[in-house]
Amino acid sequence: MRECVFIHTNHKQHIGALVSAYSFARNSAHAEKFDVRLIEHEEFPFFERYEGREYLRDGGTRIWRNDDLQSFTPLRFTPPELMGYQGRAVVVDPDVFAVGDVWPLLQRDMAGRAVMCRTRGSDFMSSVMLLDCGKLEHWRVEAQFDELFQRQRDYRKWIDLEYEDSATVGTLEPEWNDFDRLTPNTRLLHNTRRRTQPWKSGLPVDFIPAEKAFGYFPPLLWAMRARRRWFGDYAFLGKYKSHPDRRQQDFFFGLLRECVERNVIGEDLLREAMRRNHIRHDALELIDRAPKLAA
Repeated sequence: MRECVFIHTNHKQHIGALVSAYSFARNSAHAEKFDVRLIEHEEFPFFERYEGREYLRDGGTRIWRNDDLQSFTPLRFTPPELMGYQGRAVVVDPDVFAVGDVWPLLQRDMAGRAVMCRTRGSDFMSSVMLLDCGKLEHWRVEAQFDELFQRQRDYRKWIDLEYEDSATVGTLEPEWNDFDRLTPNTRLLHNTRRRTQPWKSGLPVDFIPAEKAFGYFPPLLWAMRARRRWFGDYAFLGKYKSHPDRRQQDFFFGLLRECVERNVIGEDLLREAMRRNHIRHDALELIDRAPKLAA
């Protein structure tokens, strides 16, 4: 079975996912040797059964919203099933873009590990993972997603790979998941700070902030939960900000320009995404102004 890069996404991040997919093929000298596929939230009808239901996250209770910016996140655990529990896969968030060639990662010696990803502090960052699918037959997404609502599984622990045997998880270098940092060593750029994603600047914030960090100061955690309960998920969150690194904005819009020029993304699709506040309204102007990318 051919290796595959999977990008999991939903309707709100669909444009970003298409740009991501394009970047993996564009920037690999071995693009003919692997597949690139989107995993679309809308293609998994089981999510609809959970709309509006309470689930366990960060030790507290959240309401599941299929319209949330990151409702696709559980789908990062689907590639082993999609690959028939065979072969290798890389799975990334839709805000991850290939700056370098992903082929060396797909060919990497995993030293018997089932998963490889970078770390931040003591946490495994599952937003970019190299997977040996044959070693992950216990990943059954629909059943494990249901466990969140039975309070048998915590969303944060799931995403942080805390339910995995740590001996089966290896560590990648940061350049394979570079958090809002673009350097000569960057291989995969991750615009992980949602508030400054370059294609969202100026739009109303439509994601629920993580509450894990607030646990160190309980009054602030209580205030965040009260805000959601009394005023709604996105109340008082403001608007997306400009990315502090202009080069990363230029990189994204340089990729997007090539997507439009090569009809990977039609202008009609782009205009509809702008109308729905999924991408900033001056996207077409930014495409025209972005410097051309090096071949």
